[in-house]
Amino acid sequence: MASTDFIVAIELGSSKISGIAGKKLPDGSIQVLAMATENASNCIRKGVIYNLDKTTKSLTSIIKKLESTLKASIGKVYIGMGGQSLRTIRNTEVRHLNEETKISQELIDSLKDSNRAVPIVGYQILGVAPQEYKVGNDLIAEPVGVQTDHIEARFLNIVARKNMKENITRCCDLVPIEIAEDAEDLISPLALADAVLTSGEKRSGCVLVDFGADTTTVSVYKNNILRHLAVIPLGGNNITRDICSQQIEEEDAEALKIRFAHAYTEPKETDDENKTYNLDGRCSINAILLEDIVEARLNEILDNVANQIALSGYDTKLLAGAIITGGGINLKNMEEAFIKRTKIEKLRVAKDTQVSLKGLEVKKDGSNNTLIALLAAGKENCCLMRTETKETVVPKVHVQESLFTPEGESAEAARDEEERQRQLEKEAIIAEQKAKKEAQKAAEEAKLAAAEAERKRKAECEELIQEAVRLKNAEKYGDALKKLKKAAAMNIAEKEDSIKSIKTDIENQKSQNSIAARFGKWLNDMLDEDNN
Repeated sequence: MASTDFIVAIELGSSKISGIAGKKLPDGSIQVLAMATENASNCIRKGVIYNLDKTTKSLTSIIKKLESTLKASIGKVYIGMGGQSLRTIRNTEVRHLNEETKISQELIDSLKDSNRAVPIVGYQILGVAPQEYKVGNDLIAEPVGVQTDHIEARFLNIVARKNMKENITRCCDLVPIEIAEDAEDLISPLALADAVLTSGEKRSGCVLVDFGADTTTVSVYKNNILRHLAVIPLGGNNITRDICSQQIEEEDAEALKIRFAHAYTEPKETDDENKTYNLDGRCSINAILLEDIVEARLNEILDNVANQIALSGYDTKLLAGAIITGGGINLKNMEEAFIKRTKIEKLRVAKDTQVSLKGLEVKKDGSNNTLIALLAAGKENCCLMRTETKETVVPKVHVQESLFTPEGESAEAARDEEERQRQLEKEAIIAEQKAKKEAQKAAEEAKLAAAEAERKRKAECEELIQEAVRLKNAEKYGDALKKLKKAAAMNIAEKEDSIKSIKTDIENQKSQNSIAARFGKWLNDMLDEDNN
């Protein structure tokens, strides 16, 4: 029976591209319905797409495999963004207010907009993790409603090279498959943290380290806020390639690493210098040499991890310690190596997520945690639906395997034509849905642009009013009235009463000053006459 309600997630890993389809159940668990993988070593490096054609081919294959199991067409997917260029940059936006003012949500939104507008050459902001706001001498998380004349908004911008997101979109357009609307800024390390870490660990302070094939990702949390994120361009494949330097094929080197390598070994005086590890007669390596190679590279990775924790500024505040995950945690004695090198005594190894799974069995060795996390982050039904009737598009299962149709034509040709028509129909539906989505997005952007223009217009009007007040206080009444005239010409209804009130004050003050000046002149003249 075809499934018509499911979520599809795809992880673009450096060693493999993985796809999974699942259904969220009322009890909060996820029923895994289908899984598929494709080799990614020839199209993805350091978690980033470098060969569009091969990546598109792999994505197409995964979609077809999942559709075959689901017996339904997939219309959209969740794809997480990660890879070498992903990192965080701190930024502070400051507002000096003319007087004690109650902080409004409009002011906070303005600070966020200013932060988003900060140009970063070659990079784009994928997400923002607001930190605390400094109001006076206090750091607070929710400043709306607080009285102040000065506010500092501290942001942690999550950035990546511009072509990373563009390449993912291009590949999906070529498949064709749509990226789910709420997945356009889905960041893999953040989704992983939500699925692996407990709320207590995020609150108390912890570091999450994901040991991947080509990269190692470090995420630091404190008080439920992301404080630092960095992707180190070193992973398990670097260890494998180091073993390859001993004239060993990469496949055999990987097997040697998995079967015999240790992340850490205690030095022993009685080590047999002639001990070797053999791989079914295909190759062999000296045991001490293998340990030295593995430990040297792993220590380099762990030293970089420790350095990123120190750079976060929270290295002494991580009460929950470290949580490690990813395929790299399966190296023997990984816990001992991590503790010894990073000096973090409290350690938890996360071989699976906090998400409860049912249905198909998923290997619990840490290598699938990001994939499960992306699936858990999904909200939209990914089944392809016809726009007019919301009828599910289900691939037809061919039962006829004869060589000829009843009309005497080639049955294989007829099946190929039927499959071609089905694919064209699917592409047309996806194209239609994409066009509607782009139209909606354009309308929303136009609406936001109009709102931003109106906000700037109001801010400009307010500046004119404030300048008029300043000139009034300086008794420069003519200049003050000119500023008010400009403000009034902007026709902002909510400012009209304020403008009229200030204008009245200026005219009254001007009149009073004029009377006082005439009286002073008259008094001086009278005094002069008396003196004469």
